[in-house]
Amino acid sequence: MDREAVKSALRQQRIELPSWAFGNSGTRFKVFAQPGVPRDPYEKIADAAQVHRYTGVAPSVALHIPWDAVDSYASLAAAASDVGIRLGTINAYERLSADQRLILEYKLFEPAFYTTDVPDLGTSYAHCLQLGDRAKVCVDTGHHAPGTNIEFIVAFLLRAGKLGAFDFNSRFYADDDLIVGAADPFQLFRILFEVVSADALGAEAGLAFMLDQCHNIEPKIPGQIRSVMNVQEATAKALLVNADALAAAQQAGDVLGAHGVLMDAFNTDVRPLLAELRTEQGLDPDPMAAYAASGYAEKIVAERVGGQQAGWGA
Repeated sequence: MDREAVKSALRQQRIELPSWAFGNSGTRFKVFAQPGVPRDPYEKIADAAQVHRYTGVAPSVALHIPWDAVDSYASLAAAASDVGIRLGTINAYERLSADQRLILEYKLFEPAFYTTDVPDLGTSYAHCLQLGDRAKVCVDTGHHAPGTNIEFIVAFLLRAGKLGAFDFNSRFYADDDLIVGAADPFQLFRILFEVVSADALGAEAGLAFMLDQCHNIEPKIPGQIRSVMNVQEATAKALLVNADALAAAQQAGDVLGAHGVLMDAFNTDVRPLLAELRTEQGLDPDPMAAYAASGYAEKIVAERVGGQQAGWGA
C-alpha cells in the first residue's frame, strides 16, 4: 500500500474514549488522586473533547452506568455535541433498541460475580451465537492469560463475523489497563494487521475501536492522547505490510521471509507520515506538545476541586 493509500485509510479510523479514563482511579486498595480531574460526567465529556481536538480521530466517548448517571442524557448528549464529540457505547443498559447491538466482553478472572458467566472467548462466542446477529464479541486486549495468541482470536472472530469491538489496553499479567502498546507494541501491530487484512478498518465494517484504560499515575488527558497515537502508529505499520510479498512467502513455506516482511513494516518509523496527515487535516503535527502548550491542564487544576472517582479503588 502506497503512502497516500495509507493516509486515506488512517483518515477513516475512529477510536472511542472511555469516560472512566478521565476520573481518579486506582487499585482495589488505593485511589491515586490527581488535581483537575472531572467532578461529573459533563467535565469528563469536556476532557474527552480535548483528546479529539488534538488527534482528530476520537469523536465519541463511552459512558458507564452508574458512574456516569445524570438526570438528563439528552442534556449530556447536547453538551458533547457542543464540544464537537458524541456519546458512544453505553455500559449496563437493560434493553436494546432497534438500531443498537450488544457487545459481550469476556474475562479470564475477576471476583466471581461475572467471570462465572463469561470467562473466555469460547463462552462469549457461544452466548453471541444464541443471542443472534446483533450480538458481537468484544476483545479486551488485557483479559487473557500471559502468552495468549490474541491475534489468532481476532482473526477467528473476524472470519466468523462475530468481532464487534476492541477494548484496547496493555498488561504485563492480565487486566492491568495500561496504555495500549506499552507492554508489547509488536502484539498490537499483529492484532491490527489482522484487522487490516480482513478489510475491517473502516466504519462500514462495524468494528468499534475503543480504549479501556486506567491512568493511575499518568495525567489523564495526555495518557489518552498517547494511547490514541499508539493505535494510529500500529495501524499505519499494519497498512504498510507488503501483502503480496507476505502471501508469496507463506505459500512457499518461507517462514523467515514472511517474518521479514512483517518486521520491515513494524520497524518503519511512521511518525513523519502521521505528522503529515495531521497537518493536512489542520491539526498540530505533535498532539502531545500541542496539548501541553494549550494551557488546558493548568486551567482545570485551577477550576476543579474534588475530582470524581472513576470506579475502582477504595
